[in-house]
Amino acid sequence: MDHRTLKQFVNLAESLHFGRAAEASNVSPSALSRGIRRLEEELGAALFERNNRSVSLTHAGELFLAWARDNLGGWDAIRNSLMAESAELHGEVSIYCSVTASYSFLFDILARVRQKHPRIEIKLHTGDPEDAVHRVLSGSEDIAIAARPPRLQAGLAFNLIDVSPLVFIASKESPMPTHPGPRHWADCPMILSERGLARQRVDRWFRKIGVIPRIYAQVAGNEAIVSMVSLGFGVGVVPRIVLDNSPLAERVQIVDVQPGLAPYEVGLVTQEKKLANPLISAFWQALE
Repeated sequence: MDHRTLKQFVNLAESLHFGRAAEASNVSPSALSRGIRRLEEELGAALFERNNRSVSLTHAGELFLAWARDNLGGWDAIRNSLMAESAELHGEVSIYCSVTASYSFLFDILARVRQKHPRIEIKLHTGDPEDAVHRVLSGSEDIAIAARPPRLQAGLAFNLIDVSPLVFIASKESPMPTHPGPRHWADCPMILSERGLARQRVDRWFRKIGVIPRIYAQVAGNEAIVSMVSLGFGVGVVPRIVLDNSPLAERVQIVDVQPGLAPYEVGLVTQEKKLANPLISAFWQALE
């Protein structure tokens, strides 16, 4: 068995989901399944109980998981030690962020890292910012640019990049009162995130003013919210950094609301144990 097979086994043992483990291992689910089957044949023991609905570890699987984690920990320790002794850092780092974060923050960070460590290779994935923390926790990504959650989960490290207000926005063509009150908000069509930190804060804000929001659309991605608002479909809520970098910024206006929403803290997120890796540490140092 090799290091990659052990990593695939640990990913599956921790997620108990072939799809998520395959994604974290950067292989297809069928390739992951074949690799686990070969490992079980080599060990002469079933490591997982499988049925159509679930995957679980057998007793042998639990014993092997402890050994695999120790083995991988030793591998990472010697790899990091050798890398630190090297005259020049080299290797691959996977990063996840939203499209907005890629041009708002990532450019400067990559420029600083590349200046000191030109041989570090970047594997960049972009998508819904609400998936960022999960992708780091699952092991799918080494680092993500994400909003700091209300409670940072155990085992995660967060390095602040910037603070961005959450703002209500409306089309410039839409008449808005100077200080809209509860009666206005009760009749106002809202365009909100499907989930995540912004949605939680908006829902809490509406409860605080005693209004059930009239939701016109629930959207994945802040850029899409700005687009729909610019077309006059309703009022949305996005981080100010999204609006500042949007090509549609001139078509929307910021609505003055009281009380305001708590701002976004945006930063780098990784697993604490990965900070021992000089490649990951290089990104942390880029923010100093």
